[in-house]
Amino acid sequence: MNFIEAIILAIVEGLTEFLPVSSTGHMIITSALMGINEQEFTKIFTVQIQFGAILSVVILYWKRFFTSLDFYYKLFVAFLPAAAIGFLLGDFIDSLLENVIVVAASLLLGGIFLLFVDRIFNPLKGKSLDELSYKNSLIIGFFQCIAMIPGVSRSAATIIGGMAQNLNRKAAAEFSFFLAVPTMFAASGYKLLKDYKAIDASNLNVLIVGNVVAFIVALLAIKFFIGFVTKYGFKVFGYYRIALGLILLILLALGVDLKIQ
Repeated sequence: MNFIEAIILAIVEGLTEFLPVSSTGHMIITSALMGINEQEFTKIFTVQIQFGAILSVVILYWKRFFTSLDFYYKLFVAFLPAAAIGFLLGDFIDSLLENVIVVAASLLLGGIFLLFVDRIFNPLKGKSLDELSYKNSLIIGFFQCIAMIPGVSRSAATIIGGMAQNLNRKAAAEFSFFLAVPTMFAASGYKLLKDYKAIDASNLNVLIVGNVVAFIVALLAIKFFIGFVTKYGFKVFGYYRIALGLILLILLALGVDLKIQ
């Protein structure tokens, strides 16, 4: 992987990680189109640049991370279900990533649901983050587990989970961002412990650049998303997911190898 390819993937990661559109689907298409999806380092890179995306949340909402211990307790409660399932079923979840039909189907079904999510829940008069209970946090954590199916989108699952707990759009999106910090840090850290031997001097600089780019782009994407979804809702993301799922199926039908090895 060269620096140009790394920057392109990092831009895609930064744009899609916190939007309800599945960063996994975008990474599969982007790496395949660049012809690097079969490289061993590609899978490591797509996971490890999540560190940069995580940092964007911490920087953008740094005041929230210094509010109270109660904030951290609720994040921990929400994090527990995914941590337990990820630990027990990690290898099985990784195997699903190689099944692009699963990713495409998840994109399509999730997109259809997003077309109606604003009608199902009351998005404007819900609770704020300060009103979130431990029970609410735990239920959102179980929603996050659904995102272990590649293509579902961690952001989409947790935002919908938040709205199902009567959070307003803004609060649901922000809690999704906050929950991403321990979740993605744990996932990336675990992968790093497993794959650190594959990272050497020849690709370390590529990884550093990727994290910097992902950080900057994710920072801008989060600011855009909060303003957009508060005003317009999720329907446009539903249409986008449906289109992306269809693109994946078309590429598969044309015989394009989309697996990230």
